[in-house]
Amino acid sequence: VQLQASGGGLAQAGGSLRLSCLGSGRTLRNYALGWFRQVPGKERELVAEIIWDSATTFYSESVKGRFTISRDNTQNTMLLQMNSLKPEDTAVYYCAARFPNKLQYIHWGQGTQVTVSS
Repeated sequence: VQLQASGGGLAQAGGSLRLSCLGSGRTLRNYALGWFRQVPGKERELVAEIIWDSATTFYSESVKGRFTISRDNTQNTMLLQMNSLKPEDTAVYYCAARFPNKLQYIHWGQGTQVTVSS
């Protein structure tokens, strides 16, 4: 499966952005999907995760209450709505997919830059 992330850009603190992840080559229905982010010099961080049925989600403490992850299996897409953005949200954001019974993410998108100015 190929993943393509889009929607990054520049936002002011307190603003919003929405990231999209489009899957191709195979349906995303059978995968757990996640959004990661990475800043230079730091490890990639899991920001949010959603299981195939959309009933189970996970958020890191740093984004809980501000970001919302969702998926549309009919459109083979995943979204990350980011509200109340903070400068510390600045990073390259990646979408990724894993099998629900495995912990390791095996498919990765190319990353999209999010920059939040103060």
